[in-house]
Amino acid sequence: MVEHNYLKNLLSKSRFNRRLHNIGEPIWMLLFQVRAQTFKQLNPGQECQEYILDSFPVPVCDNIRIDRCKIYKQEEYRGYIASKKRYFYGLRVHMLVNKSGNPIEFYLAPGSYNDVKLLQSFCFDLPSNSLVYGDKAYNDYQLEDLLKESANIKLKPLRKKNSKRKESPCFEYIQQVTRKQVETCFSRITNLFPKSIHAVTSNRALRSGGVVTRGAGSHRI
Repeated sequence: MVEHNYLKNLLSKSRFNRRLHNIGEPIWMLLFQVRAQTFKQLNPGQECQEYILDSFPVPVCDNIRIDRCKIYKQEEYRGYIASKKRYFYGLRVHMLVNKSGNPIEFYLAPGSYNDVKLLQSFCFDLPSNSLVYGDKAYNDYQLEDLLKESANIKLKPLRKKNSKRKESPCFEYIQQVTRKQVETCFSRITNLFPKSIHAVTSNRALRSGGVVTRGAGSHRI
């Protein structure tokens, strides 16, 4: 469109980034909350709505290049990617999505933070009789009982071999099939990330990658 002179006085990339960075965090939070409420209303299933809980890494650099990393150098940002069997430095996004793969709630945390610790930070503002699937890292019997008693929400993560609350083989198969949707959701999100991010602070790195937050540590967006 620029080549055919359809757009005049187009903002430069630098000016566009400055305007994007000047948008306040409350605005981003409000937009996400509105979208989340819409996704919950459109979530298929009237009697029992299904949701999926999982996390994915946002590496700033691989472990081998950490001596050249200027943004995240603390040990708490050193996480492990089990599927690739390698370490990284950066953040981890913990996300709750509906069955269609649309995000409902998410948190940012340093890469080394345990999944079960971040599980306690979620609000679980979901309809009554909702069913939440998760992987083996989200086994917390006390929180499961609390959600069931207070909000009638069933948290059903994959069980470990030594679990005291074994599920039937049929239900485990449903868990595994349903959880594949969150992997598709994460792939769609990471595909939107730029191949390279020019940033000198952690705040600019997150904004350039499509994520908005302030400072470091665990954040609710």
